[in-house]
Amino acid sequence: MPIPPEVTGEEIDPDVRQELMSLPKGLAEDVSRNLVMVAQLIDEDPEKAYDYSRVALRLASRVAAVREAAGFAAYATQKYSEALAEFRAARRMSGGVELWPVMADCERGLNRPERALAMAGEPEVQKLDKAGQVEMRLVAAGARRDLGQLDAAIVTLQSPELASSAVHPWTARLRYAYADALLAAGREREAREWFAKALEADKDGSTDASDRLAEMDGIEFVDAFDEDEREAEERGEALDADADADLDEDEDEDDDLDGSDDSVGDKS
Repeated sequence: MPIPPEVTGEEIDPDVRQELMSLPKGLAEDVSRNLVMVAQLIDEDPEKAYDYSRVALRLASRVAAVREAAGFAAYATQKYSEALAEFRAARRMSGGVELWPVMADCERGLNRPERALAMAGEPEVQKLDKAGQVEMRLVAAGARRDLGQLDAAIVTLQSPELASSAVHPWTARLRYAYADALLAAGREREAREWFAKALEADKDGSTDASDRLAEMDGIEFVDAFDEDEREAEERGEALDADADADLDEDEDEDDDLDGSDDSVGDKS
């Protein structure tokens, strides 16, 4: 697959570059450039990111970072079985536990929420850092909702991290999940409070908490671009109508002139 010439591979994470040093130099460069493309495209064009990940995988399937990138690309395209296989391979190679929550979420994607809940109770969870433990809590709550256990999902999300006033990268998502569960349970007043708290913590727009609040308040937003486009169309229609009217007037004048000529001819 073509890669823009400005992508050199040097943009890759230093830890990943260290892993790639086990490869011949030219091969390491090819793999790193493909991994950069995966990272750049995974949010805006996950299908294309997936294609680049397959190239990297074909070139260096024995590198844990490559298997992990392939797993995330497959996960982003909802190929959960494939993603789970890649995450398991990456975990075997690296020996780490940081992929445990996303592996559990793959089980949810495969309609196996019971397995996700079982993973939430495994010793690996205690080895996760705080962000990983919060992510595992989110996955477990999602699995509870998959099973129709809404009250249990709410309880699962209730934690010191949720109660804390400190803001971390995961705070907005945790508060949002809690608000969404409350709303599903019909607890609208509490849900609105937590959507507002999620919005307060959401500095990078990772949730649509503002839209959910507006929806609860009965506010409907109109896309400015769509509004401008609609106004332009209306102006165009008005101009067309004016042009048609002018044309009709010109035709009427021509008819009057033709009628005058006929009258003169008759008199003569």
